[in-house]
Amino acid sequence: MGKYKYFLIIFFLLSFVKSQAQVNNDSIIDLKYLEDQLYLSITYSILNNKPTAISQNGLSGGFSLGFIKDIPLNERRNVGLGIGIGYAYNVYVQNLKISSGDQTTTFELAEDYKTNRLGIKALEMPIEFRWRTSTPQKYSFWRVYGGVKVSYLITGKTRYEDAEVLVTTKNISEFNKVQYGIILAAGYSTWNLYFYYGLSPLFKNAVFNEKDLDLKDINIGLKFYIM
Repeated sequence: MGKYKYFLIIFFLLSFVKSQAQVNNDSIIDLKYLEDQLYLSITYSILNNKPTAISQNGLSGGFSLGFIKDIPLNERRNVGLGIGIGYAYNVYVQNLKISSGDQTTTFELAEDYKTNRLGIKALEMPIEFRWRTSTPQKYSFWRVYGGVKVSYLITGKTRYEDAEVLVTTKNISEFNKVQYGIILAAGYSTWNLYFYYGLSPLFKNAVFNEKDLDLKDINIGLKFYIM
């Protein structure tokens, strides 16, 4: 979670730049204005559809940041589309031990361990249908943005450590490279509640306790739109 501080610094710097730009442009009316083209989200990560024996412990979290092209759909420019590209990182602290060897990956229950975490880095493409109360002179406004997000996994790592062994894996074949789900952001001004509901499983052809492992993810947190 220490990595978050750098993105918070970036967020506050961009917010300052935005506020200064607004002050300088108060006397200029731009009828072709665009909104919310940079974003940063900070979320809590939840494993959904997990077996009864699997539980989360510790702090599971993530962040994403990127650029969205704003495409207004009406003359008032309060309805539009947003199509973007970004980077996301999510960590899941839980008791599912993943180990790999001899071209075989094993999913089992972790017990008496110090560390057990799954980290995923991905490129993401959010597609939003946008409604807002903005005007050329109004920089703080209500918004409701809903849509879908498609992600492509760059790196998936696991780390398990107990008193005797350290087990790590990277980019095992069971990782589902393409993820997708539903997104919703709603709020006022820079601060917005954010929700992502994953529709695709994190793994494919994965078996835990002789049953298919169909883990999906949910992210809940805050999303900041800047500029």
